[in-house]
Amino acid sequence: MIPFGWHRWRGETGRKYWFKIRLTDRHIPDDGGIYVFVRRRFFFFLEALYVGKAANFRSRLTGHERWSEAWWVHGATERHVMTVPDRREHVRIEEDLIRGLKPKMNNVYVPRHANDAPHHPKLKKRWQIRKVVASLFRPKQGGLKG
Repeated sequence: MIPFGWHRWRGETGRKYWFKIRLTDRHIPDDGGIYVFVRRRFFFFLEALYVGKAANFRSRLTGHERWSEAWWVHGATERHVMTVPDRREHVRIEEDLIRGLKPKMNNVYVPRHANDAPHHPKLKKRWQIRKVVASLFRPKQGGLKG
């Protein structure tokens, strides 16, 4: 919630991910993981514009092909990075965040309708469980007979 330090983003599964806020190119680490382009409004309100993954943040984010669009068109003010050492987890975390945040600039993994299941097997299993639990609390269709 402050302009420097850490921010937490929540994925569709409800899991929370902690990101380090980076305002300039020189503070971008050489590690790999997940990044988010962010627009900040009124100091405290943050909006995710784009979520991506990188094997090396410095080489990916320096001169990123979507950054100029995020900055000029959508008003991006900062980048958030989360180091993830296991590259196999990059896809799962990226998909979870995109499905949860629904950023404007992402085209893949954004659900188009209520029955659009995730692609990653771990996310798909959790999504199916949540869907069954949610159906238990939905009102039954049909009216009262009388």
